[in-house]
Amino acid sequence: MKIIKKLLIVDDDEYLLKLLSSYLITEGFFVHTVADVESALVLLNQDKPDLIITDIMMKKLNGYDFIKLLKLDILLLDIPVIFLTAKGMTNDRIKGYNLGCNAYLTKPFNPEELLAIIKNIFHNINIMQINSIHNLNNIHTENHILQFLTYREKTVLKLLLKGYMNKEIAINLNISLRNVEKYISRLLNKTKTRNRTELVKLILK
Repeated sequence: MKIIKKLLIVDDDEYLLKLLSSYLITEGFFVHTVADVESALVLLNQDKPDLIITDIMMKKLNGYDFIKLLKLDILLLDIPVIFLTAKGMTNDRIKGYNLGCNAYLTKPFNPEELLAIIKNIFHNINIMQINSIHNLNNIHTENHILQFLTYREKTVLKLLLKGYMNKEIAINLNISLRNVEKYISRLLNKTKTRNRTELVKLILK
């Protein structure tokens, strides 16, 4: 079962929002659009996207402010960010990359180039996740952590390493969301970790 990637576009240009969202929806993505950073932050608390496309020059909080806030939140810091902006100066691009953006496109741009960038980011993420799973599968059976996990807990752990959210794990394993939460709680207890991020880091070590 293919999981549709969720994109969040943040831009105060209403025409661009409609144009981009229509194009990316036809390319098979689920797209949310908002006009400012404040609305984006509200949406992020409800539904975490797989990738964010954001303008830089916006009223109140700008794109640089936005990515700084993302990097401060342990649940959001791993979301890839693409900057779309009319600011094309080298110093602006350097600032964006130093703050952690994955790509930088100067307006006007070709939507096909944006699509290629999105696909490349997801491709690189998939490679990292496959390597993580490979590392987990190659861990010696005497590993002091994994030997205490049940088969189902290991299955849930593998999906966590692939970056799946609870709802996606439930769909993939055909179990209830409540059971997923139960298995994750067990994993946290057995590994003495406080959250998903600590758990994944522990295993990858």
